[in-house]
Amino acid sequence: MEEVTKRHFFEHGKLEPESAERLSCHLCQIRSFATHKKLPITIVNETGDGATIPPTFRFIDHSILRDGVEAAGDEFRSGCDCANDDDCMYGTCLCLQAMASDSESDDERRPIARQRKKRFAYYSSGMKSGLLRSRILNSLEPIYECHQSCNCSKQCPNRVVDRGRTIPLQIFRTDNQRGWGVRSTVDIKKGQYVDCYLGEVITSEEANRRRNESGTSITTRHKDVYLFALDKFMNEESPDPRLRGDPLEVDGEFMGGPTRFINHSCDPNMRIFARVGDQADMHIHDLAFFAIKDIDRLTELTFDYQNGQQDLDNDAHNPKLKSHMTKCRCGSKRCRGYLW
Repeated sequence: MEEVTKRHFFEHGKLEPESAERLSCHLCQIRSFATHKKLPITIVNETGDGATIPPTFRFIDHSILRDGVEAAGDEFRSGCDCANDDDCMYGTCLCLQAMASDSESDDERRPIARQRKKRFAYYSSGMKSGLLRSRILNSLEPIYECHQSCNCSKQCPNRVVDRGRTIPLQIFRTDNQRGWGVRSTVDIKKGQYVDCYLGEVITSEEANRRRNESGTSITTRHKDVYLFALDKFMNEESPDPRLRGDPLEVDGEFMGGPTRFINHSCDPNMRIFARVGDQADMHIHDLAFFAIKDIDRLTELTFDYQNGQQDLDNDAHNPKLKSHMTKCRCGSKRCRGYLW
């Protein structure tokens, strides 16, 4: 048993909950989550290299809004007033006004004039119930969900991300020089929600300050691995001033969830989607990971850091640019050769 694990199991139970050592213990942080007993996050290192999660990192179960970042006030919040949960699958639901109608109707036995077209992002019945629809999964469309201000219940079919992670995750040490990675101890279905990317939500000015503080161009790019711009809904003509100008960013380097440790692959098994709950908070929308293929248990979870960007192929042919590029270690047959 590693020394850090020994201290946790044999000593931390005797410490005050707010003691510095207990607050800095990764296992204590994880065990404090409400979902820990049912959906544990575990950490394993079977490589023998003795590496541990950086002591400067802190596990959190929700993002932290930093200076200059504010959620909408209660007076601006609103939700749907659907009479029952099933109504939250159709265009009459206030939360789905921005989503395109689906080609699938609720009951093809009805006369065409009376058929309602589904708008929500998920399958509603059968083996695929709760999974992201193929139309959405194969696109970059945002996902609009019901939320706590709505009249519907927590079991509403349009609250998949809102209900939270439903699978256990394991952070493990890779054996191919890729540091830490993430996998699940259960099978994951194509279209299944995995988890959200969490961290400190900061202004663009603060994000640039942190980049500059990183030092060299190499370490600055290292910093960019953890910074995600919340730019999905940015529009200079938006009536919402928070959606004009530079977007907020999420920094997961020093505070985050298990998804902070997900590695890149040029042939990934997950994709990030912008997910919106209360539309008054579109400027701080969620970054939700969904499986884009069936994933067997203990298979490493990955996503494409560059989202398929092809400019890298051209840069690799330029000797001046190539010397500053970072080689990719994903090992897939579709590897582009360089991460950035």
